[in-house]
Amino acid sequence: MTGPILVGVDGSGRSLRALVWAAQEAALRRCPLRIIHVVPPAREYATTAEGRAWEESQRDQGIVAEATAIALDAHPDLDVTSAVPSGAPAPVLLAEAEHAHTVVLGAKGRDGFGSLLLGSVALQVVGHAACPVVIVNHITTGHRRIVVGVDGSEHSDAALAYAFQQASLRSAQLRALHAWSPPVPHAVVSAAQDAMAKEHQEALEEWLAPLREEYPDVEVVEQLSDESPVFALARASDRADLLVVGSRGRGGFRGLALGSVSQHLLQFSLCPLAVVRPRRQTALSDSRIAGLP
Repeated sequence: MTGPILVGVDGSGRSLRALVWAAQEAALRRCPLRIIHVVPPAREYATTAEGRAWEESQRDQGIVAEATAIALDAHPDLDVTSAVPSGAPAPVLLAEAEHAHTVVLGAKGRDGFGSLLLGSVALQVVGHAACPVVIVNHITTGHRRIVVGVDGSEHSDAALAYAFQQASLRSAQLRALHAWSPPVPHAVVSAAQDAMAKEHQEALEEWLAPLREEYPDVEVVEQLSDESPVFALARASDRADLLVVGSRGRGGFRGLALGSVSQHLLQFSLCPLAVVRPRRQTALSDSRIAGLP
């Protein structure tokens, strides 16, 4: 994949967190940062057409100018471009994503139950973007650990490749987590269950082997869990700088934009979450993009 790191900003605190993460990612990858602020159509400002146009221009250009200044202050050598397109936010961002390396968006915060609030724009972009999408709730640093969910599916393979890249870039440990469900209760121990656990361990090692060879600098920790994938990965995200998952897993239904695990983790991850799908499955036609609400 080539192209810039694309970040959507709107002047809010959540988009500032996304901007900071995106700028660091662009600096690590030595690629451009593209800042997009989408202006919804027919937005009302002043009472006259001239006044509305002037206020809109001043406010929206100011958001982009401030974002650019923040990025360059942290990374002075960064190649930063920006745009203030008008239109429905999701289709505009999806069209930009066709040429991006990664899209970065901010979450809205948390509700009273501790889960992330995700807007419809973010959900549409995560579900249909032609590149990895990172949702940033808050920035975690210092753990030096990337966590990736692994299940042997094609989407998992794409997530695994992305996670190895991230671990290598950040000189971080990679924790590869494979969750599986024993056929009998956890308290029941049997030779058959032990044999199944060994099979899952061997499968995990097999899935990791090619990328371990490609990235010998990455320290890999294998983890088997007999918890649900959502619970195991959400808990692991508490001590990670990034959680990486495929958009759909082995049991996902074809045609669904997101699988249940990735969709739940968008709500419950405790660190930035990257959702990745195989590149060749993500090309969107112009008509499909335009048809999104």
